[in-house]
Amino acid sequence: MINRGRFRLFAGSLNEYSTLAVDLVRSSTVIDMLSLVTLDYRKMAAWQNRPEEFRDSDFQRLRDSGITVFHPSVGFTAGDIHAESLSDIARWNLFLAAWPRQFLRIDGLAELDRVKASGRIGILLGQQNSSHFRSVDDVDLFYQLGQRVSQLTYDPNRLGGGSSNPRDNGLTEYGARIVDRMNQLGMAIDVSHCADRTTLDAVAASRAPVLITHSNCRALVPNSARCKTDEAIRKVAAKGGVMGVTMIRSFCRSIGPATIEDVLDHVDHIVRLVGVEHVGIGSDVDLEGRDRRAPEHNTFVDGVHYAKKMFDVTEGLIRRNYEQHDIELILGGNFQRALGKIWTASPTISD
Repeated sequence: MINRGRFRLFAGSLNEYSTLAVDLVRSSTVIDMLSLVTLDYRKMAAWQNRPEEFRDSDFQRLRDSGITVFHPSVGFTAGDIHAESLSDIARWNLFLAAWPRQFLRIDGLAELDRVKASGRIGILLGQQNSSHFRSVDDVDLFYQLGQRVSQLTYDPNRLGGGSSNPRDNGLTEYGARIVDRMNQLGMAIDVSHCADRTTLDAVAASRAPVLITHSNCRALVPNSARCKTDEAIRKVAAKGGVMGVTMIRSFCRSIGPATIEDVLDHVDHIVRLVGVEHVGIGSDVDLEGRDRRAPEHNTFVDGVHYAKKMFDVTEGLIRRNYEQHDIELILGGNFQRALGKIWTASPTISD
C-alpha cells in the first residue's frame, strides 16, 4: 500500500517505509554477516535432509527480507566439533544443490558480484568455532568444501581466548599458523567472539583484512565482554576490516529495553571512530528475531520487524541523515569490498 510516498511491505504490520528506504534495499547487495535462515533448527534440518520440504513460500519470505546474502554460521562447542562442522557444511551443500535456481553458494567475489542480478539468495558458508581445524590441513579441507569464513574462537580453544572466559593469553602459536593458512587460501578471519588480546593478536598476525561479523561497541555497553573495545575496532579498520552491528538487546544497551535507535547508536559510534567504510550489519538473528523469553532475558530489540529488519535499519539511517552512498556501504558494500580483498588470494591447496 502506497501512502504519501511510504509503503506497508507486510500484511498484518503497521510498519511503513519510505520510498527511498525501499529503493535502497532493493537496489543494494544487502549482506547480513551473521544471519540465520531460521533459528527453528528442526525446520532447518528438515529442509536440508529433505529439500523438497522447502516451499516457494519459504523462499519468497527470504527474498522479501531484502537480504541478498545470508551468512548462517553456527558455533559447535561440544562433542566432535570436526564431525559436526563437516556435517553442517555437507547438509548445506546438499540443500544448495537441490535449489540451484533459488540459491547461490558464495565462493568468491564473482558470486558476490552476480548474486543480486541473478535473483537468487547468496549463502556464505562459515563456522563460529575454528576448533574443527584439528590441523592446518583441515583449513584446506573445509575451504574445498566451500567454507569461506571462520571465527577463530567461540569459547577458549587451541587457537586463543574466547570472550566468555576472562583468562586470555592471546593468539597461540597454533592459532597463528591457522591464521597464516587462512590468509594463503583466502578464508576470512572472524574475531567476533574472541577475547580482547586474542582479537588484537589475530589482527596483527593477519596479512589480510580481519572481520568482526557480529558485535557491538563496548564504549556503549561497558559491561559486555562480547562487545569490542575502541582499540580493537581501530585495529580492524586499519587493516581494512569491517564490523557488523548486531540486533541483540544486551549488546545494544547495558540495561533495559533496546530499540532500533540503540542499534543505530552503535553504527554512529563506529562511523565517528573509524569512518563509514568500516561498518556493516551482522544482525545475529533470523527473520523472527530470537525465541521470546521472560522479559528480563528477552533478546529482542523492541519495535523492529525482524522479517524486514534491513528496511528498519535503512529507514533509521535515512532519519539520521546518512547519504545514500554511505547507506549502500553499510547495507553490504563494505563487507563486499573487504571480502573481495580477502578472497583475492590464489588458493594453494598444498604447500
